[in-house]
Amino acid sequence: MDVAERIDGLNSADSARRREAAEQLVLEPDLAATVALVRVCGDADEQIREWAMSALEQLGPPDVADASALAELLAADHADVRYWSATLLGRLEEKAVSAAGSLIHALDSDEANAVRQRAAWALGRMGRAAVAARDSLTRAASSGDARLARLAGEALKNIGDCQS
Repeated sequence: MDVAERIDGLNSADSARRREAAEQLVLEPDLAATVALVRVCGDADEQIREWAMSALEQLGPPDVADASALAELLAADHADVRYWSATLLGRLEEKAVSAAGSLIHALDSDEANAVRQRAAWALGRMGRAAVAARDSLTRAASSGDARLARLAGEALKNIGDCQS
């Protein structure tokens, strides 16, 4: 099964095909499947979700061309989809500048603390490109969520370190 067939499998209505494709992508991860893997992180089948997340853990930064689709997935219903979208955008670092607004929105308003934390982390990885997030990160740095406050503080330092 080549990567195109695996992606088709992930997008299938048949849970057995999605499960097989996700399992194959754990064994042979491929960046071309990044967006499809993120989408199935919200699958009703727990095994599919676990395999998709395992495959994503093995991948490095996604293709920059996927940034827009990943930014859109920050508005998905499932928190794991939003978490992985933020994670992968963070792996793109400053190349994900087009998604900064979506990450700021996630930082400011996501109901899941893990997603807000990951958005702060991702913005911090962008350095100067995340300067528009300064106010949101400053508010998050005062959060009662210690991890969010720490990540937002680190992001602010990264933004500050990059200024001229």
